[in-house]
Amino acid sequence: MEKNKTRNVPDFKNVKDILYNSVKLYPNHVAFTTKLGKDKYVNHTYLNLLEDINAFGTALYNLGLQGKRIAVIGANSYKWAVSHLTNLLGGMVSVPLDKGLQLNELEESLIRSEVEAIVFGAKLKESIIQIQQAGKTKIKHFICMEKTDGFENLEDMIIKGKEIITDGNTQYLDYEVNSYDMSILLFTSGTTSKSKAVMLSQNGIAVNVHDMLMVETFYDNDVNIAFLPYHHIFGSTAMVVMLAAGVKTVFPDGLKYIKQNLKEYQVSVFVGVPLLIDKMYSNVQKEIKNQGKEKLIKYAIKVSNFLLKLHIDIRRKLFKQVIDGLGGKMRFVISGGAPLDKKVAVGFNELGIRLVQGYGLTETSPVIAAENDYFVKSGSIGKPLEHVQVEIVDKDEHGIGELRVKGPNVMLGYYKNEEQTKEVLKDGWFYTGDLGYFDKDGYLYITGRRKDMIVLKNGKKVFPDELETLVNRLEEIEESFVYGMPNKEDKNDVKVSVKVVYNEDEVKEKYGDISEDELYKIIWMKIKEINKTLPQYKYMKNMILTSEPLVKTNTQKVKRNEELKKVLANEK
Repeated sequence: MEKNKTRNVPDFKNVKDILYNSVKLYPNHVAFTTKLGKDKYVNHTYLNLLEDINAFGTALYNLGLQGKRIAVIGANSYKWAVSHLTNLLGGMVSVPLDKGLQLNELEESLIRSEVEAIVFGAKLKESIIQIQQAGKTKIKHFICMEKTDGFENLEDMIIKGKEIITDGNTQYLDYEVNSYDMSILLFTSGTTSKSKAVMLSQNGIAVNVHDMLMVETFYDNDVNIAFLPYHHIFGSTAMVVMLAAGVKTVFPDGLKYIKQNLKEYQVSVFVGVPLLIDKMYSNVQKEIKNQGKEKLIKYAIKVSNFLLKLHIDIRRKLFKQVIDGLGGKMRFVISGGAPLDKKVAVGFNELGIRLVQGYGLTETSPVIAAENDYFVKSGSIGKPLEHVQVEIVDKDEHGIGELRVKGPNVMLGYYKNEEQTKEVLKDGWFYTGDLGYFDKDGYLYITGRRKDMIVLKNGKKVFPDELETLVNRLEEIEESFVYGMPNKEDKNDVKVSVKVVYNEDEVKEKYGDISEDELYKIIWMKIKEINKTLPQYKYMKNMILTSEPLVKTNTQKVKRNEELKKVLANEK
């Protein structure tokens, strides 16, 4: 199978290699911008970043934390990045945690990971005080990212660290990273009692970053907006990719300010999950519709596509007004975390905004495969990265089977869980639990999770993701959940069913003050129309209508088990 064509990128063994290389290449480039208030910003150069990391690390060594485990929790920020990278460059195991955890879940995570220090955002102060007072963890040092009464703080520790370095102590600076030991301990999504703690090495991260830089184009004048949470591996590895490429990263003010932030910072690169990217695309389409330019844009796309065949690209000039709606500089969107609607992928690319889709897992640091500068096929997830082997095993008659993966990016295992590790790691192969297939050209397609697949009595298989993509295209629908409802007439069978969440604003704009019963009839008719495009065994037989959002993880994946429990509980 032909793999990715590549460009020349240095071989990185660890994150320290990456950062020192970037400081050498881009010392005065801005690495991060922090907003202090209206029209007030602080720029942190690559050299500033490294100096702060070395100072903070030196201060941590001074507290006796060399080789220990340190948790990092808080919103995406420059200080979060400094805290996490300080751990990696100095041989401390970094334990990034979700700031949205409930108090008991947070405490349990801190106990399970055996951390001896925590660096936290000021907004978590009350929870941290309760954990400190309970005394159930091994934590000796509670360090706040901001100056806060009663706690050590990152700013003062950086000042202290610089003084220690000036006095001649270079122990932290001289530390040689062990690239293959556990360097990050990361909890998967889910409740703390069920979540698995994944052990990752820096070599796995570094190789993944290297492989992405070989096939994706980033420029050192790009501006990236950090929307994905850094405590998630997709977010933190993307952060390192941006640093490796000399990119500037900025931070959003929140989901409702995304349009404003794209313009404010002149964002050119966006890494996100399909939920965010779908929203961006639907906003673009809505604006085109409001301006009455649907026919004009459709015609312009036809002309543009014809010219592209002649290697004439006028998309960014032709659709300048549309691109201006996304800040004016947006050029590159990366989607991951869940399948993206093919229509959205094609739509962005037709407008001159490059969109690629990738696939990966926490256990694989994270990227396994991605579309790229050389291989793009909308609907696929591209081809495996250079250092990643992918095989499909236990194939059915359609060539669909489970993906297994081998490569340096694969995790070391689940922390203190040999049984679960053995279930997924066999003879060097990691069994992903995802189902998919390769087409004749070597492009990889994901059809869904093995555990989410609906198997009918006749042996036919239905993949929820496929149907949800079709349902989510309806203008009235915000999101959907396809599941197998136990068949009351035949306990050995299930009925393919769908729960749809309608968009209240869209419905009001389109239908006015319509009752939910009337809306149900309209949407059910549209679901029946979708059914007509499908094989009969995939027909959705039942529908639940609601305006209540689906239960999701922090990375906006639907918690299918919890949703199914809710549905079944309401059926009783």
